[in-house]
Amino acid sequence: MTAALDRGIRYIDTAPLYGFGRSEQLVGDALAGLPRAGFVISTKVGRLVRENVREFEPTPDGMWHGTGARKVVFDFSRDGIRRSLTESLERLGLDHVDIAYLHDPDDHLDQALREAFPALAELRDEGLARAIGAGMNDPVALAEIVRETRPDCVLIAGRYTLLDQSAQSELLPLCENLGVGVAVGGVFNSGVLADPVSGARFDYAPASREVLERARRIARTCEAFDVALPTAAIQFPLRHSAVGSILTGVRSVSELERNIAGFDATVPAELWPALEHEGLVAPHRRPADR
Repeated sequence: MTAALDRGIRYIDTAPLYGFGRSEQLVGDALAGLPRAGFVISTKVGRLVRENVREFEPTPDGMWHGTGARKVVFDFSRDGIRRSLTESLERLGLDHVDIAYLHDPDDHLDQALREAFPALAELRDEGLARAIGAGMNDPVALAEIVRETRPDCVLIAGRYTLLDQSAQSELLPLCENLGVGVAVGGVFNSGVLADPVSGARFDYAPASREVLERARRIARTCEAFDVALPTAAIQFPLRHSAVGSILTGVRSVSELERNIAGFDATVPAELWPALEHEGLVAPHRRPADR
């Protein structure tokens, strides 16, 4: 975190889910003492961190370490949303966040639209969040949220990448037409687009043989243009005019430096039509195509 700040990164995304509250605590520690105007931070609501509960959201074994008895539970009620953000602010040591996203309301969509988003709007009016939206993996459900609530911004994870462009068909043009900001997360699709070796993960699970082969074909085409696969994965979403930022998770300073170098690298314009011509990515839809 400190290394990212030292290298000029100023947008940090976190959530109660990540480390069952530990991520927010670490982010808060790293930001302590910095001028509040010097960074942008987003967190998420809809999950509460609780101890010794019988019913909780299952997560893959080993996904988070050192969580003790803590678990997360979904709560998209008005009170749950307010508690979620209040507890996040306490862990972060802040009096407001720049963005608060509804987090993964896939199986709670009706309640999210009826209770959670109005609660978020109240929190925005009270100054506890400067902007509000939703973050999830499902572009169809996210498009419904955009149509119904007109949020300030959305976070789509894993669905506008070199391996999956499903957000392009409806979500991205909708956001562009309505002036809703878009952040793209999961640009490596859980790791396979960082390094498509055997055992690499795709969408939080081991990648299939077909996915690995497709990622390797994309990598070979990138290599023909002297572009590393992670560089192409980072820069691909930024081609769409609706996308304002990308989010990448890192496990080390070396990964951070690789990502920064990939973001700053010059990618030959000819790479993208070559990938489209080979059928490896869907044709890029420009505003004139709609």
